[in-house]
Amino acid sequence: MRLRLDGPVSAFVLAICAASAVIGLIAFAMGENPLRAGELLLRGSLGSAEGLGFTLFYTTSYIFTGLAVALPFRAGLFNIGAEGQGTVAGVVLSTVALGTGGLPAWVALPLCLIGGMVGGMAWSLLPGWLQVRRGAHVVITTIMLNFIASALLSFLLVDTLRAPGSMQPESRAFADATALPRLDGLLERLGWQTTGSPLNVSLLLSLATACALAVLLARTRLGYRIRVFGLNPEAAIYAGYSPLRLTLAVMGLAGLCVGGAAANELLGAQNRLLLDFMGGAGFVGIAVAFMGRNHPLGVIPAALLFGILNQGGAELAFEMPRITRDTIVLIQGLVVLLVGGTGLLPQWTRAKEA
Repeated sequence: MRLRLDGPVSAFVLAICAASAVIGLIAFAMGENPLRAGELLLRGSLGSAEGLGFTLFYTTSYIFTGLAVALPFRAGLFNIGAEGQGTVAGVVLSTVALGTGGLPAWVALPLCLIGGMVGGMAWSLLPGWLQVRRGAHVVITTIMLNFIASALLSFLLVDTLRAPGSMQPESRAFADATALPRLDGLLERLGWQTTGSPLNVSLLLSLATACALAVLLARTRLGYRIRVFGLNPEAAIYAGYSPLRLTLAVMGLAGLCVGGAAANELLGAQNRLLLDFMGGAGFVGIAVAFMGRNHPLGVIPAALLFGILNQGGAELAFEMPRITRDTIVLIQGLVVLLVGGTGLLPQWTRAKEA
C-alpha cells in the first residue's frame, strides 16, 4: 500500500516530524537542549491530567474553526473569516445568555447554543451572498468582516454589555444554567483526573461535527455537488447546480461550526463575554484545515497538534525563557510551511513527468 504525500494521514505524520525538527533546531540555536525542549513541550501538554485537559480544550476550538475553513475550501471558497464569524457568534450567544436568567439549564443552554450558531451563520452567509450576487471576492469580504466584528465587539463591551461598575471590557457573568457540562466525571471513570481544566462536552460535539461533515461530503448528494462545484464550477453550473445555493450552504455550515468554538470558550471556560475571546482560533483554523488537507477527519489530528503546541508552548516558555510564546507561533508557522511544501511534491512530480 502506497502512502500518499497529499493525504491527511501522511500530512499529520509529516507535521509531527516537522514540528519535532523545528523545535529542536530553534532550541539548539537559542542555546537550549533540544531533547529537553521536546520533553517540556510534551510534558506540559500531555504529561499531566490538567495539561491534557487544556490541550483538548484548545483542540476543540481548533477543530471547529478548522472545519469552518475546510468545508468551504472543498467548494472552492477560501473562508478566512472564522475569527470574525466566531466573534459575532459569541456576541449573539452572550446576549442570549445574559437574557436567560432564571430559566432552567435544559432551556437556557440550548437557546445559547442556537443563538451562537445563528450569529456565526449570519456573519458567514453575508460574504457568500456578496460573492455570488455582487462579485465581491470572499477573501476580501471575510477580511473586512473580521475587522468589523472586532470593532462591534469592542463597542458593545464598552458601551452596552459591560458589567455595571466594572472598568474591565467584559460583560457580567452568565447564569450557571448556561454553563456547558464539564468532562471531568467522564474522564475520571477512565482514570484521568482533569480537575482545573475547562474541558467540556464541546469536545464531543466537535468530533461528532467532523464525522457528520465527512459523511456529508462522501455519502450525500449535497456533498457530491459541493465537491463538483469546487473542482469545476463551470461543469457544476452546466449540470444545473445553483452556485448561490451551494455557496450559501457551505458558508452557512461554516458559520454553524464557529458557533461551536465560541460556545466552547464562553460557555465552557470564561462564563462571560470578553474582549478578543477567540484568541486567534479562527486564524489557527486556517492552518489546521490546510494541514488536514481540507478533509473533516484530517482536521482532528491537525487540531490536536496545534493544541499540543499551544499548551506545551506555555510550559516550554516558562521553563526556557529564551523560547517565548512568540517563538511557539513561529514554530507553528514553520510547521505549516514545511507540511504545505511537502504536499506540493506530488504535483511537482507529476508536472515534471509530463
